[in-house]
Amino acid sequence: MSAQPVSIAVFEFLDDTHREIQRHLVELHALVDAIESSGLNQANREKARCVLDYFNGEARQHHLDEEKHIFPALLASQDEHIVQTTERLIQDHGWLEENWIQIAPSLEAATLGNLWFDPAELRHALEVFEALYLDHILLEESIAYPEARKRLLECDTVGMGREMARRRVMRQDEVLAR
Repeated sequence: MSAQPVSIAVFEFLDDTHREIQRHLVELHALVDAIESSGLNQANREKARCVLDYFNGEARQHHLDEEKHIFPALLASQDEHIVQTTERLIQDHGWLEENWIQIAPSLEAATLGNLWFDPAELRHALEVFEALYLDHILLEESIAYPEARKRLLECDTVGMGREMARRRVMRQDEVLAR
């Protein structure tokens, strides 16, 4: 099997994850709306758990995928714009994590039926989180991924895919063991 089709598959996986992130952001908005209008009924508690689990798990794994497999090739570029863009994307991951750490306790409380948090503050934190995420995704898809595709065609993208899958299986095993 040639490296190019596999490389494309890795990027298709990353792009699919971006679509999932966007879908979960929409779900998070709908959840905040529902909490404001209906409180914390069982359906809202379950939605909170779903969103919480996604951003605690798959979204963080996605950032690790990029930092481990995509960004190193870009940081090695001789093009200063590519290097600066990549450094910004890495910094974004830190900001996204910081924003998530602000949001997650409210969602954890919601899963347990506790409404100690202010839904208006949660909405504001979500708006900041979403704006950063959407800007981040746009930058990755318009600059970082196209440039990385060129640089990774000769790399072991089969190994990248295996490592990504193995890490997710290990994480799932950890979650199930709880």
